[in-house]
Amino acid sequence: MTETDPTLLDGYQVQDDDDDDPVLLDHDGRPVETWREDYPYDQRMSRADYDREKRLLQIELLKLQNWIKESGERLVVLFEGRDAAGKGGTIKRFMEHLNPRGSRVVALEKPSERERGEWYFQRYIQQLPTAGEMVFFDRSWYNRAGVERVMGFCTEHEYEEFMRSCPEFERMLVRSGIQLVKYWFSVSDEEQERRFQARSKDPMRRWKLSPMDLESRARWVEYSRAKDEMFRYTDIKHAHWWVVEADDKRRARLNCIAHLLSLIDYEDLTPPPLELPPRAEDAYVRPPLEEQTFVPQIY
Repeated sequence: MTETDPTLLDGYQVQDDDDDDPVLLDHDGRPVETWREDYPYDQRMSRADYDREKRLLQIELLKLQNWIKESGERLVVLFEGRDAAGKGGTIKRFMEHLNPRGSRVVALEKPSERERGEWYFQRYIQQLPTAGEMVFFDRSWYNRAGVERVMGFCTEHEYEEFMRSCPEFERMLVRSGIQLVKYWFSVSDEEQERRFQARSKDPMRRWKLSPMDLESRARWVEYSRAKDEMFRYTDIKHAHWWVVEADDKRRARLNCIAHLLSLIDYEDLTPPPLELPPRAEDAYVRPPLEEQTFVPQIY
């Protein structure tokens, strides 16, 4: 293990335990006030208010998950939007306290050679939920309407076929009993640039910036037009697009969770507290500590 380079701490963008908003430190390690006059709200939501509301919403998410498990429902939630719009951070807050046996995140890599030869929707179908399960797509089949369209990774025929097929595909999912919810995270040009700059300076989050992200940065207008066209064809009655204003990460996360909860008429099926049985009183002699191998206590 290499020692931390002290130069990294000079203006280092520190990430809070439960927040992706960077905290800038000065040379003495003290937080620097980063409030901006152009912030989208009159006041920044305090950490205490955010934590309180998040906890209440996450308790409701657990109730939703219990109801989905007991009722055998199937829920699919798509998260789309520009790079650095906050999709991943929001999904993290959705998943934070859910039982992983009944909920999972799907974030697919670029298609393999075999997958490129399959029906476009085929690899996404394999990820759909079974009865009693929730699935969160961190990007989805809409890659074809966005990055593939803008970057030229699909032909014009493939793009047009997707736009024709996608509404029918989603209607079929809904008719089969899947609850499908689609979110688009909207972030301003200025806020996206600020987040890109913060990520580029933070060794903990630099992995989030890829060459594709940098290329998309130069094609803002093209992505905007692609999104508008995507909405025109795929904002359907069976599966609307819901736009999340995402310049404020904390509010965006809370608003998205609260909105999903409002869409589903779930019941509170939380089991009652368990009464723990008394522990056995049989004598137990621990083996000598010298016979065990311990992790060094560096901290």
